[in-house]
Amino acid sequence: MPIYDSYAIMEDLNSSSHDVFNPEDFLITNGALNVLDTDASALEEVGDGEPQLKLELPEEIIPSEIINDENTSLKRAKPHDEQQDSQDGWQVVDRQSKKAKKMQKKIPSTESSNYPSISFNYNAKLQSKISLDQLRNLVLYIFAEGVSPQWVAVANRPQFRKIVAIMVPGLEEAMFKPDVNFETYNDQLFDLDQKSRVLTSPDDYYPRLLKRDELPEILKVFADMFPHLWPVKTPGNEKYGFMRSPMGTMLTAPSEKAKPEKGAKGIQPAKEPKGWKDERTRITELLAMPEDLQPNGYVLHPACIPVERRKNYQYPQGWVHTFVDNFSDGDVPEEDIQQGSVTAGRDVYALDCEMCMTGPDEYSLTRISLVSWDGTKVLDELVKPDKPIIDYLTRFSGITEELLASVTTTLTDIQMKLLQILTPRSILIGHSLESDLKALRLTHPFIVDTALLFPHSRGPPLKNSLKFLTQRFLKRDIQNRTGGHDSVEDAKACLDLVKQKCEKGKAWGQHESQGENLFRRLNRVGTAYRANGGVEATGGARVGKTSAMIDWGDPMKGAGAASDFPIGCRSDEEVVEGVIRAVQGDPVAEEIPAGGVDFVFARFRELEAFQGWWNQNKNGEGQHVPDMSGFTLEQCVSNLAQRISRIHEALPKCTGFLVFSGSGDPREMSRLQTMQQQFKKEYNTPGREWDELSIKWTDVEDQALKRAVGVARNGIGFIGVK
Repeated sequence: MPIYDSYAIMEDLNSSSHDVFNPEDFLITNGALNVLDTDASALEEVGDGEPQLKLELPEEIIPSEIINDENTSLKRAKPHDEQQDSQDGWQVVDRQSKKAKKMQKKIPSTESSNYPSISFNYNAKLQSKISLDQLRNLVLYIFAEGVSPQWVAVANRPQFRKIVAIMVPGLEEAMFKPDVNFETYNDQLFDLDQKSRVLTSPDDYYPRLLKRDELPEILKVFADMFPHLWPVKTPGNEKYGFMRSPMGTMLTAPSEKAKPEKGAKGIQPAKEPKGWKDERTRITELLAMPEDLQPNGYVLHPACIPVERRKNYQYPQGWVHTFVDNFSDGDVPEEDIQQGSVTAGRDVYALDCEMCMTGPDEYSLTRISLVSWDGTKVLDELVKPDKPIIDYLTRFSGITEELLASVTTTLTDIQMKLLQILTPRSILIGHSLESDLKALRLTHPFIVDTALLFPHSRGPPLKNSLKFLTQRFLKRDIQNRTGGHDSVEDAKACLDLVKQKCEKGKAWGQHESQGENLFRRLNRVGTAYRANGGVEATGGARVGKTSAMIDWGDPMKGAGAASDFPIGCRSDEEVVEGVIRAVQGDPVAEEIPAGGVDFVFARFRELEAFQGWWNQNKNGEGQHVPDMSGFTLEQCVSNLAQRISRIHEALPKCTGFLVFSGSGDPREMSRLQTMQQQFKKEYNTPGREWDELSIKWTDVEDQALKRAVGVARNGIGFIGVK
């Protein structure tokens, strides 16, 4: 008699017979069948009324050890009755065997072909050094279904249990020279040509193989943990003299871009990120502060300047200021604000101007347009410059000689009208409004600038054009007339952008440039695989990845606030203890669960402090710069190597391990950037002459800054798997 593995009989009661055996009509359970009757009368009504076939199972064909086993389950066609175990057609179902199929797989041995690995892809043709963005994206690929890297080969991705990333500012490539002399290492003068701090040439993008016999004694352990030393580039721009924050880059995942619609061309309309919720915001929360205005070229209104400094603040001849004594004069009592109003009781105007050239790099006002919050034109006039026009810039301004031929309105006339319109409760909206206000020779303290509200994806000093913002966020095309721009049209575009921002919230338009916190991304879309997700996981099932941030000071005051377990430290030794605790979990799961978290990010800072790389201007509360005067560079590097080795030993198998410096030497870059900021502050102060400037920024300093940024952007990294 045939024995079927896993079926139970079901039948379509509307059919009187079956000429052909259909597996879908039957579910045959484990056990021998001596009746296969398709007649409906052989079915009994049991349980919830569903018909089932009564099966006669001879007791002798069921092993006694199965019947007597407490861990097995016997199903039958009637409610449980212990006294009739041998009479009612039991089915044998081994529940433990079903669970066994779902149990977590064993960790593969290191010799197994299933063991995870991250290895250099020798077929890759690198065109540049890998960047910190690529290191971060490697984490996203392994844990959150990110884009597959082309510069390394990741094998057996589902087998990765954890990833630990450690940032070590102060660690440089030249420290890994076999003949390095740590006693004289810092005696070398700062070299903008980078010859003393790197081993590879600037165009050598490939990793350097680590060999124990070619490393300094105190750094030989690196060869036991990592196969290569990677040159790593920190995002930035030499042309504009800036470098992005290494930690901010590593802990900010790029925004998930929506797939463009089929057949769509050009600029794609902005879409709400996943989980987006509108947060209605008052326009007063979008006002630019004085610290935002001055770096962007605005001439400050006296109300934005402390009282004690106002008497020494000189403005060029011809400038006027709206009648506002103090910044607080614009405040409106809460009882006077209509409930739900986004204007907060303020008068809001959008401003746009057109200019012509009246000299080399000199622009003069030729048209002004002022639009109220409801879109009504308040002012729209042509203006006759007081100097001869050398270029009407018609292709941009739309202004021609014929248009201005009969105009008698002067700049002074416009200034007087604006001083009557703009009150302490007025807010001016515009795009890169500093240019319009300079043409008007007017200052006002309450500014909303759409160029600042919707930042460029690559950060300052780059800015989005008004045409781009209007296409992307308003789905509207402007500035496409052959006769030049229309200042009323531009003013209304700025107004509508700000209205949209007020309705959707301060974060609208910024998520595209700022990205998403890495800890939050891993928690939101972290992927578990059958290999390491436990009973509940199936291949590709999305479950949150847990994380921990171990850093000096209070991680809750930065990106670490989004991690599951932020751990503050006061020394590198505490960082080591924090990493091991996060990886292994607390002994009895007091806070961190047994088995630890999935992703750990940590930062060592003692070498950074010794080398003088610690930026005290950005030093947060709770962070004290350690006194490293009693140490030598060799001691600091040796302690660092030993601590990294201790962490490596404590890691469980199948753990990805990343160590990176974050940047090269940033000291000269920081010094020159401070000089440049001071120069801009003095240069933009009205009435200051060139000879009166304490710092004169010339092409010499500008070129030095570009080279210093290039030095600061050259870091190193190590990638391995425990």
